[in-house]
Parts: sequence; C-alpha cells; structure tokens
Amino acid sequence: MTLDLTFLGTGNAFAPTRYWSSFLLGDRCLFDAPPTLLAHLKKLGKDPRDIEVAFISHFHGDHFFGLPFLLLEYAELAPRTKDLTIVGPPGIAARLRALTDLAFANVFRKDRGYDLHFVEAGDGAEGEAAGCRFVSRQVPHVPGLQSFAYRVETGHGSVAYSGDTMMCDALVSIADGTDVFVVECSCWGEQCGPHLSPKDILALRARITPSTRFVLTHIGAGEAPRAIVDAGILIADDFEHLEFTVDSE
Repeated sequence: MTLDLTFLGTGNAFAPTRYWSSFLLGDRCLFDAPPTLLAHLKKLGKDPRDIEVAFISHFHGDHFFGLPFLLLEYAELAPRTKDLTIVGPPGIAARLRALTDLAFANVFRKDRGYDLHFVEAGDGAEGEAAGCRFVSRQVPHVPGLQSFAYRVETGHGSVAYSGDTMMCDALVSIADGTDVFVVECSCWGEQCGPHLSPKDILALRARITPSTRFVLTHIGAGEAPRAIVDAGILIADDFEHLEFTVDSE
C-alpha cells in the first residue's frame, strides 16, 4: 500500500520563496487551508469536490483563510453533493461563518446541496470522518490562540501533522508509530519564535519511531542545515507529490 501526499504549498506565514503551507492526503483529506488553496488545487488538476474532510490546525490567516474560497467554489461553480467535515479549534463553525460572510455574503447558506459538519478539536479528542480515524492534541504556539496537531489513520496508513507549534511532548505522542510525520520547521536558525527549529526537529527525530518518515513544511528562506539532510529528513517543495510505501501487516 502507499500513502499519497500532495503539497499545495510549503512556506511559512511570510512565504519569502514558497507558497503558504497546506497538503492533501490522497484527494479526500486536506490539512490547513491558506488563501492560495483553491488556485493551487486547480493548478494541480485536483477537483475541490473530492475533499471530504479538512483539518484546520489554528486560526492564523495562512492556515485558515482559504476556506471561504472553497465554499464559494461549491456555491457558484462546482456544486457538490457529498458531505464535507471541517475539524478545527473550538469555535470553528462560528469563526468560519463570520469569515465567509465577511468575504462573500450569502455563500454560507442552508440550501447548499450538501451537509457541512463541524468537529471541534480538543486535547486527546478522537473522531472519525470520511472513513478516517483521527485524534487531536493541543500544542503551544502563541498566547491566546489554540493550535492543534493531528494524527489521521486511513486504510492506507497513518499520517501525523504538527500544525504550528513549539517543542512539546504532545508531538511525540501524536507522531510516534505513524508512517509519515509532516512537521513544521519555520526557520533554519536556532531561534524560530513560536515555531520549531532544526534543533527541535532533530530532537523529535531521536524520540520518535525510526520507521516514521519525517517531511518538513512551513519553511522559511535559506538552506537546510547539513544535519537535517544527513538524518534522512525530507524537505517538501511546493506542488510536490510524495508516495510512501506502507507495510500492510
């Protein structure tokens, strides 16, 4: 079996040389929704209606502001009939309603032709959507804003996603034993603000199952330290498609 990941962008909020970070697991599971989401789905020939569940890590604009454009697409150009589930921090339904109403009045309507479901993430909360089992863990990012990491189990394997975070034990619990860990690394220096640094990534690599493949995203400008490359850690590129062979046993 294989796990298919498609990166719609791999840059941090400042995106000096990359687009904002987001990726697909297969075509059904979306992780974060930057403003470039819809354009990049179309650039890669992806049908936005194939997305059945979106996991939103937190409410910063580079991770969340693409959802109104997705709902606009469904309302005006590509009507959908399959249900859509959006998993995100507490308040996700009200926050998306307000953002969408501000951007495109009347898009967030009841007669949309499909059911829109919301699931609020929580520390250790579990759920199921679009045939995927998931668990969320709260991680530290910036004061006053809840941020979540996710672990998603599909029939083809398991993926963990860090969201935006600083170093914490929750990252080990969410990623340990997964097939792939998509993890942010927002700079190549030692001080990355409320984010993970290369030193943090190497520390996580030492604590998490050796068979778990690390893929870095949410990246800034510059070149990765040699230690990252030597550790076999992958650095995703915009629009890159990665396939990982997964042991079926």
